[in-house]
Amino acid sequence: MDASTDAVPVPVHHPDCADPGGDSEDTLELRLPDELVALFTAETAGTAPRDGCAPADGHALGGSKETGAPSPPADALLDGVGGWGPASTPVGMFQLARVRVERDLPLISRWMNDPAVSAFWELAGSPARTEEHLRAQLDGDGRSVPCVGMLDGTPMSYWEVYRADLDPLARHYPARPHDTGIHLLIGAVADRGRGLGSALLRSVADLILDHRPACARVVAEPDLRNTPSVAAFLSAGFRFGAEVDLPAKRAALMLRDRTLRHLM
Repeated sequence: MDASTDAVPVPVHHPDCADPGGDSEDTLELRLPDELVALFTAETAGTAPRDGCAPADGHALGGSKETGAPSPPADALLDGVGGWGPASTPVGMFQLARVRVERDLPLISRWMNDPAVSAFWELAGSPARTEEHLRAQLDGDGRSVPCVGMLDGTPMSYWEVYRADLDPLARHYPARPHDTGIHLLIGAVADRGRGLGSALLRSVADLILDHRPACARVVAEPDLRNTPSVAAFLSAGFRFGAEVDLPAKRAALMLRDRTLRHLM
């Protein structure tokens, strides 16, 4: 995934490791995490805290049609990323807004057709292609959440926050429980190449560490050929971990550790 900033990412879900409609490895064969099992149990009993986050866009992980029991938030595996709220950054007030296809598809599809973006994301084409990519996450189990990045109220970037430990990426590096990954693209050409991506990468990584106490590190795997992206991660306080051979690219494994976040 080229979680890029000044250039652009290739998500491990598509096309690096899987074709969502094929027989390839688009999910890991893992049991549900203990915290999700506990959440299901608590929700059924009506005792689980909601953390201020209701299911977005009607997409939910479960729930009983017969009893009408509430379902956990669609982004429960990521501690309600869609409800984290705005954060002050050096470049303005920034917020991750969970994607709503009917609202965001035209804009995201236009970004995906930018040659600089499509070279790494490989989602150029009709809006239907981008919609398929988005809905595969929105209708899934919540291990990846697509978001629009809002800077001072203006949509200007696309993000995917995902459970790296539950992703095919985990087959290619020594994953730890609750490792959280990010992919990023900056939409407007005028916003690229001037350090904006680095500032937002640092801020989003800090948001993840602030809101996900079980997560010890944030990970990313930009294409080694995408030198602006690798440089942006380094400027954002990530460290280079290793070169990783993924199905569709050779990537730079980038890590931002909780224990080092105030030193880098």
